[in-house]
Amino acid sequence: MNFHEVREMPRPSDDIIGRYRDVARCYSASCVFADVQGRAGVMHSSIKPIFRCKLVGPALTVKLSPGDLQDPLKALEIGRPGDVIVVDAGGETETSVVGGLMGGLAKNRGIAGMIVDGAGRDVDELRDIGWPIFVRAVTARGTHTMFSGRKEDLSLNVPIVCGGVAVNAGDMVVADEIGVTVIPRERLTAVLELAKEQADREAATREWVKQGKTIEDLLREFGRI
Repeated sequence: MNFHEVREMPRPSDDIIGRYRDVARCYSASCVFADVQGRAGVMHSSIKPIFRCKLVGPALTVKLSPGDLQDPLKALEIGRPGDVIVVDAGGETETSVVGGLMGGLAKNRGIAGMIVDGAGRDVDELRDIGWPIFVRAVTARGTHTMFSGRKEDLSLNVPIVCGGVAVNAGDMVVADEIGVTVIPRERLTAVLELAKEQADREAATREWVKQGKTIEDLLREFGRI
C-alpha cells in the first residue's frame, strides 16, 4: 500500500528567515523563543544534537509509517537551501532513518539539517562533514530501504507531531544544544519581535551582571532575571 502524499510548502519570506537567524545568534536561542511563546513549542528533552550546533530554518515536514520506517530520501528532492527537515518517525529509537550518506547528499543541496523523533546513525561521518541531526537515539540498525528499495511510502509537508509538538510545513525551527523550539508560521512576525526584545534585554542584563550588580538591581531595572 502506498501512503505517499506531497504538499506544497508555504515558505516564509527570505526576510523573515534572515531575521530569525539574526536573533537566534543570541545565547540560548531555543530558550528565548520558547519563553516568548509562554514556554510552548518545545520538543521533548530527549531530542538532542549529535554535536554542538545551532539550526534555524523553515520546517520541511516528513511523516513516516510507524513499524515500516524508511529513509526519507524523497525530502531531499524537494528541499531547498536553508530548510530544516523535521521527521515524525513515531519516536522509534531502534531503527535509524538518517545517516552519513544521506547527510552528505542533503548538505550538497544546502539543506540545513534534520530533526527526527526517532533515531540516527553514522554520527562520526555526520560530525566530520558538519551536517547536524537532532535525534532521540543513535543505533547501528538501519531501515529496510537499503534492501527493499522502497522510498515512496511517506508524506511530505503534511502536519506532523515531532517530540510532542505539532509541526506544520513552513513553521520556523530554532534548535541548539539545549533543545528544539517550533514557532507556528501564523505567528512568525509577532514571536520574532518578542524574541528580539528578550534577547536584547538579556544581553543588557549580562552586562549588568559583569558590573557586579545585585539581584535587586536587576529586578528594579529589568523586572526579571
